[in-house]
Amino acid sequence: MRVILAPMEGVVDHLMRDLLTAQGGFDLCVTEFLRVVDQLYPERSFFKICPELANGAKTPSGVPVRIQLLGQSPEWLAENAARAVALGSPGIDLNFGCPAKTVNRNKGGSVLLKEPETLYAIIREVRQAVPPHQPVTAKIRLGYDDTSLMLENARAIEAAGATELAVHARTKRDGYRPPAYWEQIALIRSEIGLNVIANGEIWSSDDAKRCQAVSGSTDLMIGRGALACPNLAAAIKGLAPKAPWEAVQALLKRYSQFEIRGDKGLYYPNRLKQWLQFLRLQYPEAEALFQKVRTLSDKEAMLESINP
Repeated sequence: MRVILAPMEGVVDHLMRDLLTAQGGFDLCVTEFLRVVDQLYPERSFFKICPELANGAKTPSGVPVRIQLLGQSPEWLAENAARAVALGSPGIDLNFGCPAKTVNRNKGGSVLLKEPETLYAIIREVRQAVPPHQPVTAKIRLGYDDTSLMLENARAIEAAGATELAVHARTKRDGYRPPAYWEQIALIRSEIGLNVIANGEIWSSDDAKRCQAVSGSTDLMIGRGALACPNLAAAIKGLAPKAPWEAVQALLKRYSQFEIRGDKGLYYPNRLKQWLQFLRLQYPEAEALFQKVRTLSDKEAMLESINP
């Protein structure tokens, strides 16, 4: 079994990847997306979303980090994919799942699930631009408004030469509302020969087992669940029990040091509140701390709240 840390725009940056992969259990991370329109980005753009390129494209704990691209132009995506791999990214991931309205209005992310032929063209072009030994992976949802093109999309992705496919088991219309329809992943698996990674509503090791049983997928991708329980990957693999609140509190302190030292210190209060929003789904103590800091905007005051 592999457990992969999902890309989450504006949430899972290199600091969070460092923190979460240090808890064990993760086999791969995927970056936030680089939005490709009509240019070949300079090297600094790739290092911005993936500082780990300077460390062999691995987090400090040694977990590989793959760059994700999002866009609609096969040619420009291919050029940027070639550059990302040349800089050290272990393969390329293509985002066809982002539900954000701004992204979709600009014909990126999940809106492309309406166009199987575009999925095919993008993946084929990127596959040809990337060395054969480097993976080209894709992440999709079950569809945009519905699942009517789900199997056609999966077949197009396989035919274009993708290495494997991650499926968030909801449509764009579903957003993040439960449930996740893991049984649809089983349908996709019955239709194509690619390895399919299951994603959606995995909050605990029990959820992981149910997802594997229903979807038939061995490999899992977790995002919000890992933010709500920082050592979820290790728990899923049976390496450790769910982390106690004291351990999570220590991570919050370390994260605070990361954020304030780094170039995102200005945004630290909002980033901490954002993480607490997830943590309070699993820890009552996080709810109490969130209520304590939710009206604060001063870094020092928030640090005092974490260090009573």
